[in-house]
Amino acid sequence: MVKKYLKLIEKEIRKQKFGSNPQSLYEPIRYIMGIGGKRLRPLLTLLAYSLYKKEATEIVPYAVAVEVFHNFTLMHDDIMDQAAVRRGHATVHEKWNTSTAILAGDVMLVKVYELFLGLPENKRLSVLKAFSRCAAEVCEGQQYDMEFEDRWDVTEQEYIEMIRLKTAVLLGFSLELGALLADAPEEDRQRLRIFGTYMGIGFQLKDDLLDVYGDPEKFGKQTGGDIVANKKTMLTIKTLEQVTNYQRKSFLKWMKTERYNPLKKISVIKEYYEKFQVRQITENIMNDYFNRAFEQLEGLSEKKRVNPLRRFTQNLIDRQR
Repeated sequence: MVKKYLKLIEKEIRKQKFGSNPQSLYEPIRYIMGIGGKRLRPLLTLLAYSLYKKEATEIVPYAVAVEVFHNFTLMHDDIMDQAAVRRGHATVHEKWNTSTAILAGDVMLVKVYELFLGLPENKRLSVLKAFSRCAAEVCEGQQYDMEFEDRWDVTEQEYIEMIRLKTAVLLGFSLELGALLADAPEEDRQRLRIFGTYMGIGFQLKDDLLDVYGDPEKFGKQTGGDIVANKKTMLTIKTLEQVTNYQRKSFLKWMKTERYNPLKKISVIKEYYEKFQVRQITENIMNDYFNRAFEQLEGLSEKKRVNPLRRFTQNLIDRQR
């Protein structure tokens, strides 16, 4: 089922030209949409829809709208992060320029609403309300993330809320969208949104762990990138909760220094992580969110058809373990 849905999603993405002239505005959109990705969000929309309906073909354009929005956020995030590479390719602002990347991203957001305008009239308002709420929350999460860059007193609760907004709510919306389009009961819609949100939090915590402890060949990039970039993760937060004042000064000295050997910095910070057992602490928090997510599936009215969705998400959880 997943392979079938992936083919439908890729076919729809190729079908969407997004616009023609000026080519310098629309080519960057086709570029970022064409350089791959897991297509996780549109897949979740189709899998949620398939809980209640047998044929998901008719809603593929709306699932792709979610993927367009996701890539819009990536395009603008790359500008804010000054990132040079995305999925092994040059980022849009590097390949073209920053002004073009901003405008192309703006057009992508407009195209999302344009795609949703094709919805049946009885679904359109509900979807647009839910999407607009989600889109605003994603922006709120990004703002928190930027504010955290200059803070070393970020709490676990603040960090969880940031990743809930920046990353997880879009997974929740993707599932809610599929349920809404399939006329699922209101309670099921809520459960699927919560399921996706909890899964999204768990996935981000897993990425925190993989960045430090993952196999570079399986993870797809060199480990320790978050440490080198001084990113706040659950690992750094739980370390700072436990250190003495002296240890805190030493830890922050390594995290803040601008002159260092990257491998040495990674090694020193990992020693702190091991000393305070923050890998296991983070894994426990992550697994708690995964467990809370799967509990939501137990209350669905269509439990007999939930296995494809359960297997798909379990495979994502198990990646590079």
